[in-house]
Amino acid sequence: MLVRDEVKNIITKACESAVNANKLENTGLPEIRIEYPKEERFGDYASSFALESAKLLRKSPIEIGNTMKEFIEGSKIIEKVEVVKPGFINIFLSTDFLHQCLMNIRKEADQYGKFDKKNPERINIEFVSANPTGPLNVVSARAAAVGDTIANLLEAAGNTVDREYYINDHGNQVYLLGKSVLARYRELSGEEVEFPEQGYQGEYIKEIAEECGKYSDEINTIADEDELIDFFAAKAIEHNVAGQKNDLESFNINYRTFFSEKTLHRNGDVESTLALLEEKGMIYEEEGKKIFRSTDFGDDKDRVVVREDGRPTYLLADIAYHKNKIDRGYDRLIDIWGPDHHGYIARLKGAIQAMGHPEDKLKILIVQQVNLLMQGEIKKMSKRLGKFSLMKDLIGDIGTDVARYFFIMRTMDSHLDFDIELAKRESSENPVFYLQYAHARICSIFREAEKRGFKYNPEKSSTEHLNNPETISLMKLMVRFPEDIYDAAEKAEPHRIASYLLKLAQKYHKFYTEHRVLSDDSVMTNTYLALCEGVKIILKNGLHLLGISAPESM
Repeated sequence: MLVRDEVKNIITKACESAVNANKLENTGLPEIRIEYPKEERFGDYASSFALESAKLLRKSPIEIGNTMKEFIEGSKIIEKVEVVKPGFINIFLSTDFLHQCLMNIRKEADQYGKFDKKNPERINIEFVSANPTGPLNVVSARAAAVGDTIANLLEAAGNTVDREYYINDHGNQVYLLGKSVLARYRELSGEEVEFPEQGYQGEYIKEIAEECGKYSDEINTIADEDELIDFFAAKAIEHNVAGQKNDLESFNINYRTFFSEKTLHRNGDVESTLALLEEKGMIYEEEGKKIFRSTDFGDDKDRVVVREDGRPTYLLADIAYHKNKIDRGYDRLIDIWGPDHHGYIARLKGAIQAMGHPEDKLKILIVQQVNLLMQGEIKKMSKRLGKFSLMKDLIGDIGTDVARYFFIMRTMDSHLDFDIELAKRESSENPVFYLQYAHARICSIFREAEKRGFKYNPEKSSTEHLNNPETISLMKLMVRFPEDIYDAAEKAEPHRIASYLLKLAQKYHKFYTEHRVLSDDSVMTNTYLALCEGVKIILKNGLHLLGISAPESM
């Protein structure tokens, strides 16, 4: 059980006891809510119950709080209870309880922060899903880091999570890709050709065209122009998707499924989805088009799903894709999109509801734009013009660990200025270096203890040596690690873990500066080594949630 939940139970039982003792009336009292005080001097947890129930009980918040205090005090995990204006009940955890929590962290080790659910959800999370028309860029890299970390958090929270990548290998952009490669192929053969308007440019198109040279015998047998374009499009997609997979694997991301859009059209999923929507009365015809009633679900206008010529729109294929995911038995779907897709949310979520599923079946998260700063200037990106900063180049330049942390450390709904110069620094200014150095420092302390012949025995640690401001502050943050994982998973906010780990490392470095870990006092040494071990466990577990390594030496 989370410590926060234990505190909530204690206050809930105190309220029940106060009612039973006729000191409070049972008049539809509000639910007990637990908050984190803004400053440590106001306690470890706080409740505004006294403030929220004052009107119902016709008493002052302070009077209600003091009544509650009588029944809260005495709990083994609580050191002190304060009632402060305008009516907050502030809870301070006891040092003995914190010491016991420290021992539990050691015992749980790699499992600390993970949850067991009686009924785990089966969740599909789809992210990146970049068009297979070129290499992945740094914008896709941010979605990759965020999506994979959210998946890690959901798994730590006790769920079964499948990572999925949707390959958009159908439609006009694929046709245009095929025309672009064909044009370059013909140029390499010495022909003079007019490059297609809005075609894909860049060296990678030429590279694909050169690779296609080994299929020249097969190419020469294809007389139909459209068939030839389809051939080159297929080879280009094969090349680009293989490159995308390699980039993602080097970024510590392993997908369970790569789903091809073509299969939806080939297997009749698009047509059957349209039939289902028509059966439910969600489609009407106008000027030869078939239109989905998306305004019934909050969209600003109804959306075309079949064009006048009978071709399905991208929306219908997307609806069919999400129906396919639901049919595969997932309890919940999560999509991570770029900012240019924000207007698409209402229509797709509306389609899920139109098919008979609850609104919360699909959650769509938007990851904002990345500005790559190089020497203080923003580097422009355009896939069609062949000007973009490649994900693989960024990883090769600064490494996976640094890249992932920098992409995760800000809220996903904020624009990110990715400072390459800062990312390369091996100093405390670089948060990744700072975190990894904290973990490596603790490992070095244990190596030094072993070198000195000290036999570490955490069972011989003492609460007495933990009773100082630095260790108490550190332990109070340590017990919140599972709570931050739970909240980050529930709210899909991976930046919470990045921020938590940075704060933990800061508190640890302050402790290390103020206290000598290895000394002639064996009890104090065992106590501080146990504390160091607990911090090391959390740093390692937290970094792994972010997809980042925890080196033992630097």
